[in-house]
Amino acid sequence: MISRVHLESQWRREALRTNLWLVPILEVVLAAALFFVTWWLDRAAYRGSLTLPPWVISGTADAARQILAAIAASLITVVGVVFSIMIVTLTLASTQFGPRMLRVFIRDRTTQLTLGTFVATFVYAMLALISIGPASHGDFVPHLSITVCMVLVLADLAVLIYFIHHIAVSIQLPQVIAGIAAELSQAIEAGAGEPEWAGSVTRGPSADELNARLDAAGAPVPAPASGYLQFVRHRSLVRIAQELDAVIRLDHRPGHFLVQGHQLATVWPAEAAPALARSFARAHLTGPSRTLAQDMAFAVDQLVEIAIRALSTAVNDTFTALTCVDWLGEGLCRIAVQWQPNPVHRDDDGRIRVIAQPVSYERLVERSFEKIRQAAVGMPAVLIRQLDALAEIMHATVAAEQRPVLLDQAEMIDRLNTDSVTEPADREAVHRHYLMVLAVHDELG
Repeated sequence: MISRVHLESQWRREALRTNLWLVPILEVVLAAALFFVTWWLDRAAYRGSLTLPPWVISGTADAARQILAAIAASLITVVGVVFSIMIVTLTLASTQFGPRMLRVFIRDRTTQLTLGTFVATFVYAMLALISIGPASHGDFVPHLSITVCMVLVLADLAVLIYFIHHIAVSIQLPQVIAGIAAELSQAIEAGAGEPEWAGSVTRGPSADELNARLDAAGAPVPAPASGYLQFVRHRSLVRIAQELDAVIRLDHRPGHFLVQGHQLATVWPAEAAPALARSFARAHLTGPSRTLAQDMAFAVDQLVEIAIRALSTAVNDTFTALTCVDWLGEGLCRIAVQWQPNPVHRDDDGRIRVIAQPVSYERLVERSFEKIRQAAVGMPAVLIRQLDALAEIMHATVAAEQRPVLLDQAEMIDRLNTDSVTEPADREAVHRHYLMVLAVHDELG
């Protein structure tokens, strides 16, 4: 089970991971630290208090300068090549997969490590180069540092080869789709964490009673800033509500766009609204884009976006759409079993303090099928694959109330089949798969 603390740390890791500067900076710092270690050993060897092993490269100061200058120049050239490859990859990803897919490539650890490795080696070479100079016993030459620099260059060559291989693999559509599906699985596991209340005694009014009070006498709490709601610290909200002896209902969930000054939440009693508005900023985070930390629907939308792009007239790539439907079906099978969001958050005394608005199972099913169905007009292969996915999801359901939304989607697909598929044999094939969904529904009762 995944705790709320883990969810917040997951959001922080995601925020730190989705950039191209953090890992290179860390590697540069490590390279600088490594240089000062080797430089200290070189100084000890220069003073005669330490003997370097025989495999350490030796030579004059001029030779050392030429070696390090050549290494630094070549590394800067390779860094430019790596940046060029990365820009071409981002351009291709934006064109083929959609601009929202850029996040997947920017957060890729291999790309970040490759950039950082070459920049760090360049910094190491420059530090070694400027350390060469006259000293009390003749020119000081950091022989160990030069040897380590040569080892780093060999490691850079291996990293470059792997980077080219990794880019060639990662831009393939099945790999991108599988990666997004893996993120969806992680989001499902995070959403299936431990219940917010583990105590034995609950106190105070029920959620229905509190919702009625919030509707009748609650006061709105405005959003302090515009942007996508990325993360909500429910425990912080619970503490704030407990201090104010109030109940907060969140009118938006992560993934929704907030407009500054417009209603973000409702609080009861109304007298707590001014104090809550001043404290609300530290309990939630907004930003220019959506994230996966508490927004499972984002991964679903990414897969749907790839599918409808593939079904567009300009692309006309049916097989990519079928792959997306397969992974969406797999994710919804997991959701049917694992997704049990708890909208109620209680304080330590068992009283309800926060009522959230998590995305529902029904809404996730609708988001997964509706837009693809609308884009698949007259495409029997896509309609058949969607019906097969619905049958698999229905098999995975654990409660009867999960099935009506699946049956509704199947009926809409069958109506679309009747209205848009002109070939009788194709129309009959789609209808047979619809009958299979009905058979599964009848079998499960």
